[in-house]
Amino acid sequence: MSKRAVAIIIAGFFTVFVAFSIRYCYGLLLPQMLSSLSISKTEAGVIFSSYFITYTILSPVLGLLGDRTDARILLTIFVTLLGLGAYLMSFSSTVVQASFFFALAGVGHSACWAPVATVVLRWISDKRRGIVLSIVDLGSATGIGVWSILIPLITAAYSWRAVWVILGVITFLAAGMNFLVVQNYPPFEVESRGSGGTPETRISIRKGYMAIFRDTKFHLVGLSYLFISFSILIPFTFLTAYGTQELKISYSSAAALVAVIGVSGAAGKLILGHISDIVGRLRVMMLCGALTAVGCLGLAYAHEFLMLILFSVVFGVGYGTIWAVYAASARDMFSKDYSGSIIGLWTVYHGLGSVLSPVIAGWTIDATGTYFWALILAAIASILSLLLLWPLGRTGSGPQAGGL
Repeated sequence: MSKRAVAIIIAGFFTVFVAFSIRYCYGLLLPQMLSSLSISKTEAGVIFSSYFITYTILSPVLGLLGDRTDARILLTIFVTLLGLGAYLMSFSSTVVQASFFFALAGVGHSACWAPVATVVLRWISDKRRGIVLSIVDLGSATGIGVWSILIPLITAAYSWRAVWVILGVITFLAAGMNFLVVQNYPPFEVESRGSGGTPETRISIRKGYMAIFRDTKFHLVGLSYLFISFSILIPFTFLTAYGTQELKISYSSAAALVAVIGVSGAAGKLILGHISDIVGRLRVMMLCGALTAVGCLGLAYAHEFLMLILFSVVFGVGYGTIWAVYAASARDMFSKDYSGSIIGLWTVYHGLGSVLSPVIAGWTIDATGTYFWALILAAIASILSLLLLWPLGRTGSGPQAGGL
């Protein structure tokens, strides 16, 4: 593996680190934001959903652009917008302001997965897809683990607003790294595609998309992605508030549960990501659905802190591998020239689940006065995600499968 490939993988890691830190720090900061902004759980869900609305709308566009334009420019501009949105969150005083600023962060995040995964896949061999994307995606679990420890310390010394300022500044640095090290294609591929280094388009965008939309497996994986995204966002949005408000544990202990998810998620990425290269992506994707379902059920019923830690580990291992194996499966099932577009289109499904999840879960909590049913809802969504993949197991869609 070349030094440039290693640098791109590192840049991808830090891009994912800042993007998912901003996404999931919202849930960690929510207990303090609820009281500071005087908002309900439903309004808190609306703020989080605003992030996913812009993220969902733009992700397929950014996936397409990742296939056809310079990823370095995309990852510099949009990561800068992500940092700006996070920084402005520190000035929020109303639901409308917080929603607008977090929506801007969502605009930035729309370029922080499909283009990252696409450019990384170009620089690595097919046999290493699962493990390398898992290493890049390790940035998300690392972000969760680091900020779960730092946020209680920062908020005790300053306030929740200081966290958003720090996140914004770090994200600006990640944008600078992308500008310096990201390169669209390896030298040998640039030569084979022409001096401009632009992907060779064999068929038109319209025909390519029509072929994708007619493919049943594209929609089954997409719907599975929707339900698993719906599921995992519920604990990430409300677990800290659940711990402090319903289970009556300390804020640092509740944040520690999120840290446990991050650490176990990191282990899951490395272990299951490697296994997916051997046994096939679909089996690991289905295993992830089963693990997150068990984890959510456990969190709903467990009240002893040790049991909460145990089920946080189970949930974390399942959650941790999701992004990498779903992204890697795009290269298994479809042509490499359309992997960015596929990942971007699947992100629409992911975004729809993520938009609906915090609002529906927040309304459920407000209506019932308990977090129990929101966690049960998360478990049901994970099971549906698993079941949608079941028919594909008979088609031979695996690491060597071809496609469009």
